[in-house]
Amino acid sequence: MSKNKVNLDEVFLLLNEKAEQYNHPDFIELDPISIPHRFSLKQDIEISGFLTATISWGNRKSILNSAQKMLDFMDNSPYDFIQNFTEKDLKILENKAIHRTFNGEDFSNFLINLKRIYQSFESLEDLFLLKENETNFYHSLERFRTYFLRENSGRSSKHVSSTYKNSAAKRLIMFLRWMVRKDLKRVDFGIWNNLNPQYLSIPLDVHTANISRELGLLNRTQNDWKAVEELDLTIRKYNPEDPAVLDFALFGMGVNKDF
Repeated sequence: MSKNKVNLDEVFLLLNEKAEQYNHPDFIELDPISIPHRFSLKQDIEISGFLTATISWGNRKSILNSAQKMLDFMDNSPYDFIQNFTEKDLKILENKAIHRTFNGEDFSNFLINLKRIYQSFESLEDLFLLKENETNFYHSLERFRTYFLRENSGRSSKHVSSTYKNSAAKRLIMFLRWMVRKDLKRVDFGIWNNLNPQYLSIPLDVHTANISRELGLLNRTQNDWKAVEELDLTIRKYNPEDPAVLDFALFGMGVNKDF
């Protein structure tokens, strides 16, 4: 279905209705966002959210179990652990399975990189800030990736997507939605105040992409960064202030076959 064969006004009426339905506290329990919802300290939310988003592919129950495995290793106090662990503490992660292709070595590298970052910055937000005239996170995500991996990358670099390689960067975009979006539903956290929600994009996965094509919002067949930008152009016309809220509609309709 192409855009010129649909009534986009009607499509967005439907999407707003579904966003209202799925952007609800009931959504939290079975979603990966439930992991950072266990915490109140900003840095705990960031760290647990970032690590959980990083492994958010595949079965949601499996994602939650794997995220819990990482929390258990960090004594369920991510920021305190990041500040105080030693290399000796990480030895136990050698040859350890975490989540599918994200293994103990990757987890160890991520912890080392996070420790370095928090020694210099109060918040991960500082690494995602947009520069003048930037209206999406294309360059921001690559700057974050470069800084995050600059001293300790190895095989773990494949777990931080590169927009410069045309990746849709679904997991990083989802993490940004969690941290930046703010509304009264309180599913997303909205704890980062220096980034404007109007610049967020839809985390493009199989579900959101397929529903977007069915609704005539997306023509591109590949789920890549060019598709993210194409979807941005349409969605921001109809919801310029909070485009990412429609992720709830697209994802919910896709995963629940509510279409």
